[in-house]
Amino acid sequence: MRLLLDTHALIWWVADSPLLSAAARDAIAREEVLVSAASAWELTTKHRLGKLPSAARMAHAFAAEVAAEGFIPLPITLDHAGLAGSLDIDHKDPFDRLLVAQARIEGLKLVSNEAVFDGFGVKRVW
Repeated sequence: MRLLLDTHALIWWVADSPLLSAAARDAIAREEVLVSAASAWELTTKHRLGKLPSAARMAHAFAAEVAAEGFIPLPITLDHAGLAGSLDIDHKDPFDRLLVAQARIEGLKLVSNEAVFDGFGVKRVW
């Protein structure tokens, strides 16, 4: 099984937060894990805006943090962006739309606490 981390799941994993479910923690520890470029964009944007002050270390060295965890970076392709823009789902968050598109195209399970993803054609681990 290959996993794609939602941004909050990545933050909670790195911080060893109890907010990360036991099932998600176990799956991340034993499976191949990918981290989207969309998460880098989301985390650094929200940190800059003051919405994620606790993520300063990750915001300033995102690629290094991802590499230190042994996770695989997932770039955003034209196919990912095209599907994200065309998804007929009632969800306006561009970061989440990209994660859904990437999970669908790449055949990844999405690690997220957001149950709304269940109706978007992806399998979710939580």
